[in-house]
Amino acid sequence: MSEDAAHELQVAIVTCLKADADVAALIAGRVYDRVPQGVSLPYVSFGPTQELPEDADGLDLSDLFIQLSVWSDDPGFAEGRRIAKAIVAALSGDMLSLNDNALVYLELDGRRDLRDPDGLTTHIALTFRAGIENH
Repeated sequence: MSEDAAHELQVAIVTCLKADADVAALIAGRVYDRVPQGVSLPYVSFGPTQELPEDADGLDLSDLFIQLSVWSDDPGFAEGRRIAKAIVAALSGDMLSLNDNALVYLELDGRRDLRDPDGLTTHIALTFRAGIENH
């Protein structure tokens, strides 16, 4: 049985972000699925994921929407936006590959710049859309 596409893509994204020099310089490898207690800012965490199945000419395809959240306590949005820009650049290259499924494309679907209710933390929510051929 092949790996779940959402999980496989998440692993590929983590690997890519940790290997990218520009991203690493900004967040020092702090990319989390589940954020540990007491971790220092800034960091990136995974948010909601949504998979929309698609049947095209007998192929098992899906659109996968995956959110990456940038968290920063630097005043204003500048640090978070720099990190977001580095993430988009890292994920725009050809570094991502899946072992069991095929990644057809990965593109930025949108970005939201938010202030956390604590009034101190900024949150940049990046939503990526991936086309997946499931095997």
